[in-house]
Amino acid sequence: MNWITNYVPPRIRSFLKRDTPENLWIKCPETGQMVFHKDVEANLWVIPGSEHHMRLNAKDRLALTFDDGAYEDIALRDVALDPLKFRDEKRYVDRLRDARTKTSMQDAVKIGVGAIEGLEATVGVQDFAFMGGSLGMAAGEALITGMQTAVERKLPFILFAASGGARMQEGILSLMQLPRTTVGVQMLRAAKLPYIVVLTNPTTGGVTASYAMLGDVHIAEPGALIGFAGPRVIEQTIREKLPEGFQRSEYLREHGMVDLVVHRRDMRATLARICRLLTKQAAPDAA
Repeated sequence: MNWITNYVPPRIRSFLKRDTPENLWIKCPETGQMVFHKDVEANLWVIPGSEHHMRLNAKDRLALTFDDGAYEDIALRDVALDPLKFRDEKRYVDRLRDARTKTSMQDAVKIGVGAIEGLEATVGVQDFAFMGGSLGMAAGEALITGMQTAVERKLPFILFAASGGARMQEGILSLMQLPRTTVGVQMLRAAKLPYIVVLTNPTTGGVTASYAMLGDVHIAEPGALIGFAGPRVIEQTIREKLPEGFQRSEYLREHGMVDLVVHRRDMRATLARICRLLTKQAAPDAA
């Protein structure tokens, strides 16, 4: 009996078992619908049916934004790795190492220069997968480098924002990036170059309180959470129920904080059209 129990069923299970890729299906966060991974990827990482916009990593975002996915990867300056020698449950240097391994990025911001429907532009992307897209010294330096690159090359600067706010492990050095990036925005203004911000899910905290809301034009992806404090914190503070859809893209557009809510499939064309309008350049077929 032991031989039958211990040997036969495991052999049958191993014979019938099929290897299935872990990412074959994606579950929609809104509806719970299971969608084939390849269908979501082919739809620009938007869930068919619910139209829920999945988060994009920085490399995919840049590839989808530029013509043929081709762009120049701008080198970023190094900063002090762990100036405060911070430690909570883990050492900060260990968290950075884990995030770099997970995302293959040095920090939360990546900068690229390329063409969007034939128009050259500088694009910065915050990657939420890197420690929640938090703003630290390296991310702030990257944003300033992107803005300086735009000024030097006389190009529009487009930012895809996605962040949980300032990086607590860097304390006051993180908060210093708020005025530093604000000065970078002023550099763009002085050079009379467009600064366009695309708010993606989520854009919160100190990032929203600084450069993410200083654009000439503010675009948001559908359903993105945008605000300083989260809705749960606000409800607990004011002890009132918030309106339906509060702090979401569509609500903010209705109340004047966002200019446009644009589906991902229309983003490239919208960015190109706005950049041409602000730089007074004709479309390629009208030249």
